Amino acid sequence: MSRRPPTWVLAYLVLAVVWGCSFAFVQVGLRSLTPVQVAFGRLFLGALALLVLSAVLRSPLPRRRRTWGHLLVVGAILNAVPFTLFAVGQQHVSSILAGIINAATPLTTLAVILVAYPEEQPTRRRVMGLLLGFLGVAVVLGVWEGFAAGQWTGVLACLGAVTCYGIGLPYSRRHLTGSGEGPVALATGQVSLGCLLMVPVLLVSGVTPHAPVTAVVVWAMVALGALGSGFAFVLNYHVIKHAGASTASTVTYLTPLVATVVGIAVLGEGITWHEPVGGLVVLAGVALAQGRGRRRGVEPEVPVAADGVPVTAAMSEADRTSRT
Repeated sequence: MSRRPPTWVLAYLVLAVVWGCSFAFVQVGLRSLTPVQVAFGRLFLGALALLVLSAVLRSPLPRRRRTWGHLLVVGAILNAVPFTLFAVGQQHVSSILAGIINAATPLTTLAVILVAYPEEQPTRRRVMGLLLGFLGVAVVLGVWEGFAAGQWTGVLACLGAVTCYGIGLPYSRRHLTGSGEGPVALATGQVSLGCLLMVPVLLVSGVTPHAPVTAVVVWAMVALGALGSGFAFVLNYHVIKHAGASTASTVTYLTPLVATVVGIAVLGEGITWHEPVGGLVVLAGVALAQGRGRRRGVEPEVPVAADGVPVTAAMSEADRTSRT
């Protein structure tokens, strides 16, 4: 009689698919909505899903004013700003390219940690991983071929988004670790504040879609918000709790693959040879910088995010607590 796989395996695979599909959902949303409307919609639906989850689980929202202050910062630089930048970028580049660029998030995170936190030592492994990873980004972009003006806009917007993740993840790790709040409470507060920050931007930029909103666009936005920016957090926490933060962080390696397959098979997007090749180099750099392949039981040096949903400090703390 064969053993059934652990429950976290299914959650892990679903998580990779949901986050990998997020770039396609954004692309579909842009058929009718502006980038600001897409970013606001995913945050609104994500916040709604997390608020419902908090009510079901009877998980109270954070209580300390200081925690809310840090969540406001995190909601801006991990949600509102990068979600808008990715939507802006995907007006000019494919969902495939956006998904592959997103895989560089651990590299920007490590770069910020090494610069901003003196206690973090720039080891040879880390430096080599960063150099290899950013070389992979150059290959992904095919810098030797040059870009049209619109493509440069899209590439720079996506790179700006992953730079926001690189800044926000260490900030989250430093200021939310030990806050005493549960991961569901922190995620709900973060996404809700990100949504509120988008409200004035939405009112200024316009609330009227630029094209009729079809059923396909509605379902794409529901999936992007409720799943990708809402319940995916629960799946991520489930994987961290049962398999560890190190295993959970490896979902970063699958999301570009899913984004590529969905972009080709569903959206009919094209792909050049250097995009997947460069993506593999990026992931090799991430693996080297994080110390993959070393002895089992060692946690990754850098918290990672997939499509902007962070592996927060609270998650890593919960994982350590579950093993003590």
